[in-house]
Amino acid sequence: MTASALTAVSEPDLPGEKTSDPPARFRLSWLASTLAVLAGVAAVAWHATRYGHWIVDDAAITFSYSRSVADGLGPVLAPGAPPVEGFSDPTWMILLALGKVAGLFDKGLLFGIPDYVLFPKLLGLLFTAGILVLCHLVARQVFRRHAWAITLATGLGLAAIPSFVIWVVSGLENSLFAFFVTALAALVFTALRKENPLSFKVAIGAGALVAAAALTRPEGLIYASAYPIVLLFGVKREGFWPSFRSALVSIAAFAVLFGGYVVWRYTEFHRLLANPSVAKKQGLPTFASIIRPHQLVEYAGVALTLVLVAVVVWALVKAPWRRPLLALVTPLVLGVIAYGVMVPDWMAQYRFATPVWVLGTLCGVMAFAELMRKLPQVRWRALGAVVLVAASVPSAIGFVQQSDEFIKAPTVPACLIADRFGRGFNTYADMLGIQQGSLLLPDLGGSSMTSRLELVDMAGLVNAPIADLTHKEDIAGLRDYVFDTVKPTFIHSWGPWADGNEISIDPRVDRDYVPILVYPGPGKRQGDFVRKDAVSDPAKLAAVQHYAQVTMMNVEAQRFGDGLDDCGPTLSRGSTIAPRG
Repeated sequence: MTASALTAVSEPDLPGEKTSDPPARFRLSWLASTLAVLAGVAAVAWHATRYGHWIVDDAAITFSYSRSVADGLGPVLAPGAPPVEGFSDPTWMILLALGKVAGLFDKGLLFGIPDYVLFPKLLGLLFTAGILVLCHLVARQVFRRHAWAITLATGLGLAAIPSFVIWVVSGLENSLFAFFVTALAALVFTALRKENPLSFKVAIGAGALVAAAALTRPEGLIYASAYPIVLLFGVKREGFWPSFRSALVSIAAFAVLFGGYVVWRYTEFHRLLANPSVAKKQGLPTFASIIRPHQLVEYAGVALTLVLVAVVVWALVKAPWRRPLLALVTPLVLGVIAYGVMVPDWMAQYRFATPVWVLGTLCGVMAFAELMRKLPQVRWRALGAVVLVAASVPSAIGFVQQSDEFIKAPTVPACLIADRFGRGFNTYADMLGIQQGSLLLPDLGGSSMTSRLELVDMAGLVNAPIADLTHKEDIAGLRDYVFDTVKPTFIHSWGPWADGNEISIDPRVDRDYVPILVYPGPGKRQGDFVRKDAVSDPAKLAAVQHYAQVTMMNVEAQRFGDGLDDCGPTLSRGSTIAPRG
């Protein structure tokens, strides 16, 4: 269907065609465009149903902050917690908080589905629709009569990419981030088509959109260079000063908006960077940063990537709209660079690549459509379509395999963490008679939505002292801080955290803690521990240990066995899990 839609674009607009459509043609064009956008969103939504009610655990960290903001507690993880900027997506967090205020989020069921599942997914689809509207506005300036076909092909292309769909409906901010980046590209593209890229409105708009992107994802900062780069290479020779002046205006608009947030951040949190950025130790680019984007090529398919890159390069040289095309290619290249430079993400399916998929698909579709329009004979157009389809087959097979693999092992579901560490440790505390206590663990999303304990983030995302110690790679100091300062009531350590900080094999664990549950198998000791001085009754401890062996292991088996399910109508603090067996 995509090849047919692209072939339809091969009919050129008639020379001397009127700049405004007759009413009937306008209505038909509007209907076709609307249906193209809706079809693309529907295709993304249909693909998303493969992933059920899955929400990634990191998204639930932002959920907790949005709950606190909506409840008037300010930007804190939980009531009574210190103000720490443990989120890196303030625009997304505010949207979720507004949803809670409106009664659409964190309240209960919405159309029979938990709103902590449905509302962020609907937001993701809403911004997907916005992305496709922007793609249509871009396409209409080049393929006015057949912009619907470009929009449809772009939407179907995005719907075929598991990485795009998965992270759009993950509960994270990917769709909003991609929307802002696409809006920046569309604004500059339009300005170049209308020959007014140096206007103050365009410069200010570009700066504002970059600020919005940077307040949605940290790597959004890289797009501050997009508009100046386009002015350098895509603007006719109006002179150095007009271009330089417009670039300065854009940077100033960005600096005012983003700088205002940084001032507030420093006033509120006493940091110039968000806490996750400190904890993740983002450094300067390395050689690995240069070669890392090959992962995206392999994921998308080498054959399809080579075909689309060749066609885009051709369009940059031969297309009559080659200068505006720079407005799409520049942020695309910047997105690829950002993917390479950022600290490699441990999550599956390349969540940092969402804007790359959008701009890469749009550039490829438009460039291929231009090629179809320029080829002189139908047989050459048919050959071009055959080449595109043949190159797409390996990619399609790979996408199906990627989707199937993710369904079998989805990236840490929020409900696994909510049940295992939030409700599970709440039950531990209730059975032991512990009214107040703390829990050291590395997974803070679902647990922060459900735990009544004070949470201490082993990863440092929402804990400033641990973030600083992690950034300095002072692991011994981190363990001293845990055992000598925090003295958490409970500890959970597993996997890479047990190997990385060795908290669970520190001698002070045996001195101060008693195990509740220790995972079997070789390697570092992993599991759940409770402070000896918090246990007053050996019989209660034995009951908790039995509960952990039966119920908690069942919870893990259930959640790992079906990571696409939700965990009840609400995620409320203090909820527990009844013992089994």
